[in-house]
Amino acid sequence: MRSTSSAFVLSLPRRLQAGFTLIELMVVLLIIGVLAALIVPNVLDRADDARATAAKTDVTNLMQALKLYRLDNQRYPTAEQGLQALLVKPTTAPVPGNWKHYLDQLPKDPWGNPYVYLNPGIKGEVDVMSYGADGQAGGEGKNADIGSWQP
Repeated sequence: MRSTSSAFVLSLPRRLQAGFTLIELMVVLLIIGVLAALIVPNVLDRADDARATAAKTDVTNLMQALKLYRLDNQRYPTAEQGLQALLVKPTTAPVPGNWKHYLDQLPKDPWGNPYVYLNPGIKGEVDVMSYGADGQAGGEGKNADIGSWQP
């Protein structure tokens, strides 16, 4: 003879029993995987865009400091003096006569490399640039150079 408690458990409808089937769990995991495959590349591209924007902002700020240097001293720092001339008064010729402190520190590009200063420049009188994600001149896409000649 059966006990009444076990008969009660056997007669419960399936929807009242707790838990998920293996197939239900597999379907949920598949849906999560598809969503991740669609979303993750878009998020990673945003990080690259943010780095490029930060580099453009740094280049613009460095160019503004260089223009102030030129207004005060009638010339840009030489290639030998470099961007360091914005932090410390150059001691090599031509020594600026009206030097001021133009920056507190030189930023590194978002990829951890120093910005490149060219005098004379390739695209302008002087150029300030980052070599981008690959750290080498040239390149395309996320490896493209970011410079003062770009809008």
